[in-house]
Amino acid sequence: DALSLRKLENGNWEVGIHIADVSHYVKPMDILDREGFDRATSVYLVDRVVPMLPERLSNFICSLRPHEDKLCFSAVFELDNQAGIVGEWFGKTVINSDRRFSYDEAQAIIESGKGDFAEEILTLNRLAQILRDKRYKQGSIGFERSEVKFEIDEKGKPLRVFFKEYRESNQLIEEFMLLANRKVAEFINREKDGKKGKTFVYRIHDKPNPEKLQAFSSFVKKFGYSLQTSSNKKISESMNQLLDTIQGKKEQNILENLAIRTMAKAEYSTQNIGHYGLGFRYYTHFTSPIRRYPDVLSHRLLFHYLNGGESKSKQEYEAMCVHASDMERRAINAERASIKFKQVEFLMDKVGQEFDGVISGITEWGLYVEIVENKCEGMVHIRELKDDFYVFDEDNYTLTGKRTRRSFQLGDEVRVKILRTNLARKQLDFRLAEEESF
Repeated sequence: DALSLRKLENGNWEVGIHIADVSHYVKPMDILDREGFDRATSVYLVDRVVPMLPERLSNFICSLRPHEDKLCFSAVFELDNQAGIVGEWFGKTVINSDRRFSYDEAQAIIESGKGDFAEEILTLNRLAQILRDKRYKQGSIGFERSEVKFEIDEKGKPLRVFFKEYRESNQLIEEFMLLANRKVAEFINREKDGKKGKTFVYRIHDKPNPEKLQAFSSFVKKFGYSLQTSSNKKISESMNQLLDTIQGKKEQNILENLAIRTMAKAEYSTQNIGHYGLGFRYYTHFTSPIRRYPDVLSHRLLFHYLNGGESKSKQEYEAMCVHASDMERRAINAERASIKFKQVEFLMDKVGQEFDGVISGITEWGLYVEIVENKCEGMVHIRELKDDFYVFDEDNYTLTGKRTRRSFQLGDEVRVKILRTNLARKQLDFRLAEEESF
């Protein structure tokens, strides 16, 4: 929610990561807590947010607005000039921030070196980039992707599709968020008075399924790439190399999607197995209690242990973790459905228009095609391929004509015409533009 920076007399940097103290206002088993637990997460639809907690909390009381005293739970680190961690402190604080920046404003300062608190932002960015570089060298995998966003009118109608890029200002915030999450989890796991393993809420991510990984490795070879699977280190290194190499290529979105599907799903648990994708042995969610219930639990447990409390019931907290993971998956599905709905709505008045696309999926019933300029995906049904009888090759993900031997494969560039839209089903039907003559 907020970052602070102070240069120490020894030349090191004190960096504070300050999170709104939601648990101060949401007490265990009160009405806010029960409703927050039931929802477990905020849901971010295209044209609205369904918040976990009331707007009065999220937008006012717990919003770290400038020049107002606000209650926080803070993780404060002493870093040397190479972002090495010299010291750490966790505790409840009161902060009064000087300035609120948008990501665009912070990015402009990073790029120009000029603006309010430019020196502080540039220092934080330099330290963040060092942390980021270390993280990747230690096995973190870079799955950052551009987000599909919509410009909508006052009635919720989508006017324009655009992409929110992941830039250095986003990385700055992410690296310090990851630092706080990782170090809180490590702090809980330190042995104290001969005791270790206090109950806590972890964000865990298992290793990928070997069969899925091997299938993905075989698949990328069709595009001329390779994936090393002999060790975890080789997997992360070659996966990062692949994701970097395909940037801007026609097959980028397809391979990114398949890479993500190859990975296990992250979830919440009291049983720590580490976070494979980030390359962290210990990791939690501590930094968004206003929109994620597991973060509220992390705050409560950390404060309890800081004050000498005994370990809480693992069984009780595991049940809450399972519920939070289930609700997170439901929210993700709702958000994806919302995007698909708006994509179909956006194209409803464009039936008959032609667009450049890339084949993003192939099945026995046709081709999935993603429009390049707006990432809207629809289907060219096999019955719309009128020049031949096409056969699906499951092993090679191709559709091939029996007579002409014409073949379609993932990543092929095609020109499509929008044939029909079905908003209720969130469905788009395309036809290959060249098929109009048949």
